[in-house]
Amino acid sequence: MVDLRHHGDVEVGDLLDFAVNTYAGPRPPWLEATLRNSLSAIDRYPDPTKARAAIARHHGRSPSEVLPTAGAAEAFTLIARAVPWERPVVVHPQFTEPHAALEQAGCRVTEVVLREPFGLDPRQIPDDADLVVIGNPTNPTGVLHPADAIRALLKPGRLVVVDEAFMDTVPGETESLAGEAASGLVVLRSLTKHWTMPGIRAGYLLADAATVGDLAHGQVPWSVSTTAAAAMAACASPVAEAEARRRAHEIAAWRTHLCNGLTSLNIPYVPSATSFVLARPGAGVHEELREAGIACRRADTFPGLGRAWLRIAVRPPQMTDRLLAVLPDCWDAPRAVPHHPLDMP
Repeated sequence: MVDLRHHGDVEVGDLLDFAVNTYAGPRPPWLEATLRNSLSAIDRYPDPTKARAAIARHHGRSPSEVLPTAGAAEAFTLIARAVPWERPVVVHPQFTEPHAALEQAGCRVTEVVLREPFGLDPRQIPDDADLVVIGNPTNPTGVLHPADAIRALLKPGRLVVVDEAFMDTVPGETESLAGEAASGLVVLRSLTKHWTMPGIRAGYLLADAATVGDLAHGQVPWSVSTTAAAAMAACASPVAEAEARRRAHEIAAWRTHLCNGLTSLNIPYVPSATSFVLARPGAGVHEELREAGIACRRADTFPGLGRAWLRIAVRPPQMTDRLLAVLPDCWDAPRAVPHHPLDMP
Protein backbone atom coordinates (compact mmCIF):
# COMPACT_ATOMS: atom_id res chain seq x y z
CA MET A 1 0.00 0.00 0.00
CA VAL A 2 1.23 3.48 -0.87
CA ASP A 3 -0.01 6.92 0.14
CA LEU A 4 -1.85 7.97 -3.02
CA ARG A 5 -2.59 11.38 -1.54
CA HIS A 6 1.04 12.29 -0.94
CA HIS A 7 2.08 15.27 -3.08
CA GLY A 8 5.29 17.22 -3.48
CA ASP A 9 4.08 20.39 -1.76
CA VAL A 10 4.25 18.71 1.67
CA GLU A 11 7.96 17.98 1.17
CA VAL A 12 9.20 21.54 0.83
CA GLY A 13 8.81 23.51 4.05
CA ASP A 14 11.81 25.84 4.23
CA LEU A 15 14.02 23.62 2.08
CA LEU A 16 15.38 24.42 -1.37
CA ASP A 17 12.51 23.36 -3.61
CA PHE A 18 13.09 20.69 -6.25
CA ALA A 19 9.88 18.90 -5.23
CA VAL A 20 7.09 21.02 -6.74
CA ASN A 21 6.79 21.17 -10.52
CA THR A 22 5.80 24.81 -10.92
CA TYR A 23 7.72 27.13 -13.22
CA ALA A 24 10.64 28.70 -11.36
CA GLY A 25 10.01 32.31 -12.26
CA PRO A 26 7.60 35.19 -11.70
CA ARG A 27 4.18 35.37 -13.28
CA PRO A 28 4.03 37.77 -16.24
CA PRO A 29 2.67 41.27 -15.49
CA TRP A 30 -0.48 40.74 -17.56
CA LEU A 31 -1.37 37.67 -15.48
CA GLU A 32 -0.63 39.44 -12.20
CA ALA A 33 -2.93 42.28 -13.29
CA THR A 34 -5.66 39.82 -14.27
CA LEU A 35 -5.54 38.08 -10.90
CA ARG A 36 -5.67 41.34 -8.98
CA ASN A 37 -8.35 42.92 -11.14
CA SER A 38 -10.58 39.87 -10.74
CA LEU A 39 -11.08 40.85 -7.10
CA SER A 40 -13.26 43.75 -8.21
CA ALA A 41 -15.86 41.19 -9.34
CA ILE A 42 -15.98 38.95 -6.28
CA ASP A 43 -19.17 40.64 -5.07
CA ARG A 44 -20.95 38.60 -7.74
CA TYR A 45 -21.24 34.84 -8.19
CA PRO A 46 -18.61 33.46 -10.56
CA ASP A 47 -19.45 32.81 -14.21
CA PRO A 48 -16.92 30.84 -16.32
CA THR A 49 -18.65 31.56 -19.65
CA LYS A 50 -15.88 33.85 -20.95
CA ALA A 51 -13.24 31.41 -19.79
CA ARG A 52 -14.98 28.56 -21.61
CA ALA A 53 -15.13 30.58 -24.83
CA ALA A 54 -11.47 31.58 -24.61
CA ILE A 55 -10.34 28.00 -23.98
CA ALA A 56 -12.47 26.78 -26.88
CA ARG A 57 -10.85 29.30 -29.24
CA HIS A 58 -7.39 28.36 -28.00
CA HIS A 59 -7.89 24.67 -28.81
CA GLY A 60 -10.13 25.04 -31.85
CA ARG A 61 -13.08 23.46 -30.04
CA SER A 62 -16.71 24.39 -29.43
CA PRO A 63 -17.51 25.95 -26.03
CA SER A 64 -19.85 22.99 -25.48
CA GLU A 65 -16.74 20.76 -25.50
CA VAL A 66 -15.04 22.65 -22.65
CA LEU A 67 -15.64 22.30 -18.91
CA PRO A 68 -13.68 24.65 -16.60
CA THR A 69 -12.83 22.93 -13.31
CA ALA A 70 -11.24 23.75 -9.98
CA GLY A 71 -7.91 22.37 -11.12
CA ALA A 72 -7.42 18.97 -12.70
CA ALA A 73 -8.17 17.39 -9.31
CA GLU A 74 -11.86 18.30 -9.56
CA ALA A 75 -11.99 16.76 -13.03
CA PHE A 76 -10.62 13.46 -11.68
CA THR A 77 -13.35 13.41 -9.05
CA LEU A 78 -16.09 14.21 -11.57
CA ILE A 79 -14.93 11.37 -13.79
CA ALA A 80 -14.59 8.91 -10.92
CA ARG A 81 -18.17 9.58 -9.79
CA ALA A 82 -19.73 9.87 -13.25
CA VAL A 83 -20.75 6.21 -13.58
CA PRO A 84 -20.17 2.99 -11.60
CA TRP A 85 -17.05 1.94 -13.50
CA GLU A 86 -16.70 -1.82 -13.78
CA ARG A 87 -13.02 -2.07 -14.83
CA PRO A 88 -11.25 1.26 -14.35
CA VAL A 89 -7.56 1.15 -15.26
CA VAL A 90 -4.91 3.60 -14.15
CA VAL A 91 -1.60 3.43 -16.02
CA HIS A 92 1.25 3.78 -13.52
CA PRO A 93 3.64 5.23 -12.57
CA GLN A 94 1.61 8.43 -12.85
CA PHE A 95 0.01 11.18 -10.81
CA THR A 96 -1.91 9.27 -8.15
CA GLU A 97 -4.89 11.59 -7.64
CA PRO A 98 -7.11 9.88 -10.27
CA HIS A 99 -6.44 6.53 -8.62
CA ALA A 100 -7.31 7.97 -5.20
CA ALA A 101 -10.47 9.60 -6.57
CA LEU A 102 -11.64 6.30 -8.07
CA GLU A 103 -11.06 4.46 -4.81
CA GLN A 104 -12.89 7.19 -2.92
CA ALA A 105 -15.82 6.69 -5.32
CA GLY A 106 -15.90 3.01 -4.37
CA CYS A 107 -14.18 1.63 -7.47
CA ARG A 108 -11.72 -1.21 -7.51
CA VAL A 109 -8.84 0.04 -9.63
CA THR A 110 -6.78 -2.13 -11.96
CA GLU A 111 -3.17 -0.97 -12.07
CA VAL A 112 -1.22 -1.32 -15.31
CA VAL A 113 2.36 -0.69 -14.24
CA LEU A 114 4.79 0.27 -17.00
CA ARG A 115 8.40 -0.78 -16.63
CA GLU A 116 11.35 1.45 -17.39
CA PRO A 117 11.79 3.21 -19.70
CA PHE A 118 8.01 3.56 -19.06
CA GLY A 119 6.72 3.62 -22.63
CA LEU A 120 3.11 2.69 -23.35
CA ASP A 121 2.16 -0.45 -25.25
CA PRO A 122 -1.61 -0.30 -25.87
CA ARG A 123 -1.71 -4.11 -25.69
CA GLN A 124 -1.02 -3.86 -21.96
CA ILE A 125 -4.48 -2.42 -21.31
CA PRO A 126 -7.12 -5.07 -20.45
CA ASP A 127 -9.62 -5.44 -23.25
CA ASP A 128 -12.57 -5.07 -20.86
CA ALA A 129 -11.37 -1.77 -19.35
CA ASP A 130 -14.22 0.75 -19.48
CA LEU A 131 -12.05 3.62 -18.17
CA VAL A 132 -8.35 4.22 -18.83
CA VAL A 133 -6.41 7.07 -17.21
CA ILE A 134 -2.94 7.99 -18.44
CA GLY A 135 -0.69 11.05 -18.17
CA ASN A 136 1.02 12.65 -21.16
CA PRO A 137 3.68 13.73 -20.55
CA THR A 138 3.50 11.51 -17.52
CA ASN A 139 4.15 12.62 -13.96
CA PRO A 140 6.61 11.46 -12.55
CA THR A 141 8.43 9.73 -15.42
CA GLY A 142 8.49 12.68 -17.84
CA VAL A 143 7.71 10.31 -20.72
CA LEU A 144 5.81 11.77 -23.67
CA HIS A 145 3.70 9.00 -25.21
CA PRO A 146 2.99 9.07 -28.96
CA ALA A 147 -0.51 10.35 -29.66
CA ASP A 148 -1.13 7.31 -31.86
CA ALA A 149 -0.46 4.99 -28.91
CA ILE A 150 -3.16 6.76 -26.91
CA ARG A 151 -5.56 6.84 -29.85
CA ALA A 152 -5.15 3.07 -30.03
CA LEU A 153 -6.78 2.84 -26.58
CA LEU A 154 -10.07 4.26 -27.86
CA LYS A 155 -12.88 1.78 -28.40
CA PRO A 156 -16.67 1.70 -28.03
CA GLY A 157 -17.80 1.54 -24.41
CA ARG A 158 -14.53 2.95 -23.04
CA LEU A 159 -13.56 6.40 -21.78
CA VAL A 160 -9.90 7.33 -22.18
CA VAL A 161 -8.75 10.16 -19.93
CA VAL A 162 -5.44 11.84 -20.80
CA ASP A 163 -3.92 14.06 -18.14
CA GLU A 164 -2.08 16.76 -20.11
CA ALA A 165 -1.31 18.90 -17.06
CA PHE A 166 2.31 19.31 -18.24
CA MET A 167 1.75 19.40 -22.00
CA ASP A 168 2.31 23.18 -22.11
CA THR A 169 5.92 22.57 -21.01
CA VAL A 170 6.54 20.63 -24.25
CA PRO A 171 7.70 22.90 -27.10
CA GLY A 172 5.04 22.74 -29.79
CA GLU A 173 2.85 20.56 -27.55
CA THR A 174 3.64 17.62 -29.78
CA GLU A 175 1.50 14.52 -29.15
CA SER A 176 -1.31 16.59 -27.59
CA LEU A 177 -4.86 15.40 -28.19
CA ALA A 178 -6.48 18.57 -26.86
CA GLY A 179 -7.74 19.60 -30.29
CA GLU A 180 -9.37 16.25 -31.13
CA ALA A 181 -13.09 15.77 -30.58
CA ALA A 182 -13.00 11.98 -30.66
CA SER A 183 -15.79 10.05 -28.99
CA GLY A 184 -14.68 8.53 -25.70
CA LEU A 185 -11.69 10.86 -25.29
CA VAL A 186 -11.28 13.30 -22.39
CA VAL A 187 -8.23 15.57 -22.14
CA LEU A 188 -7.44 17.37 -18.88
CA ARG A 189 -5.40 20.54 -18.58
CA SER A 190 -4.04 22.44 -15.59
CA LEU A 191 -2.84 26.04 -15.49
CA THR A 192 -1.26 25.86 -12.05
CA LYS A 193 2.16 24.52 -13.07
CA HIS A 194 3.24 26.50 -16.11
CA TRP A 195 1.87 29.75 -14.67
CA THR A 196 2.96 29.20 -11.03
CA MET A 197 -0.45 29.63 -9.39
CA PRO A 198 -1.39 26.37 -7.63
CA GLY A 199 -3.42 28.31 -5.09
CA ILE A 200 -5.85 29.48 -7.77
CA ARG A 201 -7.09 25.95 -8.72
CA ALA A 202 -7.57 26.57 -12.43
CA GLY A 203 -8.01 23.74 -14.90
CA TYR A 204 -10.38 22.38 -17.50
CA LEU A 205 -11.35 19.31 -19.47
CA LEU A 206 -12.02 18.85 -23.16
CA ALA A 207 -14.39 16.20 -24.52
CA ASP A 208 -17.35 15.74 -26.82
CA ALA A 209 -20.38 17.83 -25.85
CA ALA A 210 -22.35 14.88 -24.47
CA THR A 211 -19.52 13.83 -22.15
CA VAL A 212 -18.98 17.42 -21.02
CA GLY A 213 -22.69 17.67 -20.22
CA ASP A 214 -22.65 14.45 -18.21
CA LEU A 215 -19.60 15.52 -16.19
CA ALA A 216 -20.94 19.05 -15.65
CA HIS A 217 -24.05 17.49 -14.11
CA GLY A 218 -21.89 16.22 -11.24
CA GLN A 219 -20.15 19.55 -10.64
CA VAL A 220 -21.09 21.53 -7.55
CA PRO A 221 -22.38 25.05 -8.27
CA TRP A 222 -19.74 27.78 -8.55
CA SER A 223 -16.81 25.39 -8.12
CA VAL A 224 -14.70 27.59 -10.41
CA SER A 225 -13.98 30.87 -8.66
CA THR A 226 -14.08 34.31 -10.27
CA THR A 227 -10.28 34.58 -10.04
CA ALA A 228 -9.75 31.11 -11.54
CA ALA A 229 -12.10 31.89 -14.44
CA ALA A 230 -10.28 35.16 -15.13
CA ALA A 231 -6.94 33.33 -15.09
CA MET A 232 -8.23 30.72 -17.54
CA ALA A 233 -9.34 33.37 -20.02
CA ALA A 234 -6.05 35.24 -19.72
CA CYS A 235 -3.93 32.10 -20.16
CA ALA A 236 -5.80 31.24 -23.37
CA SER A 237 -5.01 34.59 -24.98
CA PRO A 238 -2.51 35.14 -27.84
CA VAL A 239 -0.05 36.91 -25.54
CA ALA A 240 -0.19 33.92 -23.19
CA GLU A 241 0.47 31.53 -26.08
CA ALA A 242 3.68 33.39 -26.92
CA GLU A 243 4.86 33.37 -23.30
CA ALA A 244 3.94 29.70 -22.87
CA ARG A 245 6.13 28.83 -25.87
CA ARG A 246 9.01 30.87 -24.48
CA ARG A 247 8.75 29.12 -21.13
CA ALA A 248 8.62 25.69 -22.74
CA HIS A 249 11.91 26.33 -24.57
CA GLU A 250 13.48 27.77 -21.43
CA ILE A 251 12.46 24.72 -19.41
CA ALA A 252 13.97 22.46 -22.08
CA ALA A 253 17.31 24.27 -21.75
CA TRP A 254 17.19 24.05 -17.95
CA ARG A 255 16.37 20.34 -18.20
CA THR A 256 19.37 19.72 -20.43
CA HIS A 257 21.60 21.32 -17.82
CA LEU A 258 20.17 19.08 -15.10
CA CYS A 259 20.48 15.92 -17.20
CA ASN A 260 24.07 16.74 -18.15
CA GLY A 261 24.86 17.09 -14.47
CA LEU A 262 23.22 13.78 -13.59
CA THR A 263 25.17 12.11 -16.39
CA SER A 264 28.44 13.52 -15.07
CA LEU A 265 27.62 12.01 -11.67
CA ASN A 266 26.69 8.63 -13.23
CA ILE A 267 23.17 8.89 -11.84
CA PRO A 268 20.65 7.03 -14.02
CA TYR A 269 17.62 8.99 -15.14
CA VAL A 270 14.69 8.69 -17.52
CA PRO A 271 14.82 11.03 -20.54
CA SER A 272 12.11 13.61 -19.91
CA ALA A 273 10.00 15.85 -22.13
CA THR A 274 8.75 18.13 -19.37
CA SER A 275 9.62 20.16 -16.27
CA PHE A 276 10.93 17.36 -14.07
CA VAL A 277 13.28 14.41 -14.32
CA LEU A 278 12.89 10.99 -12.72
CA ALA A 279 16.30 9.86 -11.45
CA ARG A 280 17.52 6.77 -9.62
CA PRO A 281 20.36 7.74 -7.25
CA GLY A 282 19.51 4.98 -4.78
CA ALA A 283 17.66 4.39 -1.52
CA GLY A 284 18.32 6.89 1.23
CA VAL A 285 19.34 9.79 -1.00
CA HIS A 286 15.96 11.51 -0.55
CA GLU A 287 16.52 11.67 3.21
CA GLU A 288 20.15 12.73 2.89
CA LEU A 289 19.21 15.57 0.57
CA ARG A 290 16.69 16.77 3.12
CA GLU A 291 19.40 16.78 5.75
CA ALA A 292 21.39 18.96 3.36
CA GLY A 293 18.48 21.38 3.00
CA ILE A 294 17.15 20.23 -0.37
CA ALA A 295 13.66 18.86 -1.09
CA CYS A 296 13.12 16.45 -3.99
CA ARG A 297 9.92 14.50 -4.52
CA ARG A 298 10.11 11.00 -3.07
CA ALA A 299 8.93 8.44 -5.60
CA ASP A 300 7.96 5.46 -3.46
CA THR A 301 4.36 6.74 -3.31
CA PHE A 302 4.02 6.13 -7.07
CA PRO A 303 2.98 2.55 -7.84
CA GLY A 304 5.77 0.85 -9.75
CA LEU A 305 8.60 2.89 -8.22
CA GLY A 306 10.48 2.66 -4.93
CA ARG A 307 12.86 4.42 -2.56
CA ALA A 308 15.72 4.36 -5.05
CA TRP A 309 13.91 6.88 -7.28
CA LEU A 310 13.54 10.67 -7.00
CA ARG A 311 11.58 13.17 -9.07
CA ILE A 312 13.63 16.33 -9.53
CA ALA A 313 11.93 19.54 -10.64
CA VAL A 314 13.68 21.46 -13.42
CA ARG A 315 15.15 24.72 -12.18
CA PRO A 316 17.44 27.46 -13.56
CA PRO A 317 21.08 26.35 -13.90
CA GLN A 318 22.40 28.33 -10.94
CA MET A 319 19.88 26.67 -8.64
CA THR A 320 20.42 23.26 -10.21
CA ASP A 321 24.14 23.55 -9.61
CA ARG A 322 23.47 23.73 -5.87
CA LEU A 323 21.72 20.36 -6.06
CA LEU A 324 24.43 18.82 -8.23
CA ALA A 325 27.12 20.01 -5.80
CA VAL A 326 25.41 18.28 -2.87
CA LEU A 327 24.40 15.02 -4.58
CA PRO A 328 27.86 13.35 -4.49
CA ASP A 329 27.88 13.61 -0.69
CA CYS A 330 24.42 12.01 -0.44
CA TRP A 331 25.22 8.64 -1.91
CA ASP A 332 28.06 6.16 -1.75
CA ALA A 333 30.49 6.19 -4.66
CA PRO A 334 30.29 2.38 -5.15
CA ARG A 335 26.62 2.78 -6.01
CA ALA A 336 27.44 5.19 -8.80
CA VAL A 337 27.53 2.69 -11.66
CA PRO A 338 27.66 4.33 -15.11
CA HIS A 339 24.50 3.89 -17.14
CA HIS A 340 23.09 5.21 -20.34
CA PRO A 341 19.86 7.02 -19.31
CA LEU A 342 17.76 4.27 -20.87
CA ASP A 343 19.88 1.43 -19.52
CA MET A 344 17.83 0.74 -16.41
CA PRO A 345 18.37 -2.72 -14.86
